[in-house]
Amino acid sequence: MSQIRLFPRSNSFQEIIPLPSSKSESNRALIINALAGGDIDNLSNLAEARDTQTMIRLLADSANPIADVLDAGTTMRFLTAYYAITGATKKMTGTARMCERPIGILVDALRSLGASIAYEKQEGYPPLQIGGFQYAGSRELSIRGDVSSQFISAILMISPLLPEGIALQITGSLGSKPYVEMTLAQMAQFGIRAEVDWTQGLIDIPAQQYSAAPFAVESDWSGASYWYSMVALSPFEDSSLELLGLKEESLQGDAAIRAIMLPLGVKSTFTGRGYLLTKCEAVSELTWDFTDCPDLAQTISVVAAVKNIVLHLTGVESLKVKETDRVLALQNELKKLGAELREMKTNELYTVSGSFISQGIVPEIDTYDDHRMAMAFAPVGLLREIVIHEPGVVAKSYPSFWKHVDLLLKSSTNE
Repeated sequence: MSQIRLFPRSNSFQEIIPLPSSKSESNRALIINALAGGDIDNLSNLAEARDTQTMIRLLADSANPIADVLDAGTTMRFLTAYYAITGATKKMTGTARMCERPIGILVDALRSLGASIAYEKQEGYPPLQIGGFQYAGSRELSIRGDVSSQFISAILMISPLLPEGIALQITGSLGSKPYVEMTLAQMAQFGIRAEVDWTQGLIDIPAQQYSAAPFAVESDWSGASYWYSMVALSPFEDSSLELLGLKEESLQGDAAIRAIMLPLGVKSTFTGRGYLLTKCEAVSELTWDFTDCPDLAQTISVVAAVKNIVLHLTGVESLKVKETDRVLALQNELKKLGAELREMKTNELYTVSGSFISQGIVPEIDTYDDHRMAMAFAPVGLLREIVIHEPGVVAKSYPSFWKHVDLLLKSSTNE
């Protein structure tokens, strides 16, 4: 088992962090650019994340009948729709965990549009066999909004190429809405027009063609969240970080970290080239709805636990079907810090509370093959020695994370 051991520092920090590019923007841009028939050179600042590099590899490998997405959920969902609309014959597969992540809602939607998709093993889960597309004759489609916004984004990106476009009705509450808005905004930059009525949950996209265009990917707000944690947990009031490449008006839902972290003790100031993070006074209790930004829940839970802030979380239902069951993972690992995550109302309300343990046995954090578990707990190293198991999981979204951590913390690794 590989691990990294982090040691607290004895003084403040003032550093500049060159953030990675957005995986979310990159993966959408790659699919849209491919549907537009554009050259990959049209896209600049693509993410170094393994998920994005997997997408690039598979899009370039049109001849191979097997598309192995590894552990990349976005890549699995987007490519399933892409291969369906382009008439490809592909077997979609991935890691053991990927084949435990449900995809039935997307497959049902694609089948209703005319895609030939079969399950090779368990109904509703990968591996999938995609075998062509014959339009079913209806542009009207209904899809649940409360499971994964990526299903909706996958459908939206292929919809202009349908013979009659699509009238997509989203039923129930829409989780991670900013990611659907990101998809529509990026489609618009490649020439696609859409009519959206959020009050009715209706998105209407006529049949039309994408236009190849240059697109520059923004830095990653999800990756930025861990540096917000570093500032929040630093015991020195003059600690600060400048995060490069972030836009003041962002398409990314995780830009919500600016608002969430303010009551947790971090002020954000736009510098023109990114954001300067400085410390400010924190509250003692906070309630936050993570429906639109579920990937921030782990980060915020750890900060609250360490700062002894009582945190009430809602909108985190999707965490149970991510890279791991993130609710269970948080419950297990927060205990090692002297905190607990309690389910107050089934699948609706959770509370983090406790008393941070700053001394004693060094906590060893398990990461569950989940990149966000490793990065969410790393900032604890500012206050006490801590061990993170399997640190290489960060390659999924932020391969240079530990290199950047070295700017703030001393560390040792054990392979």
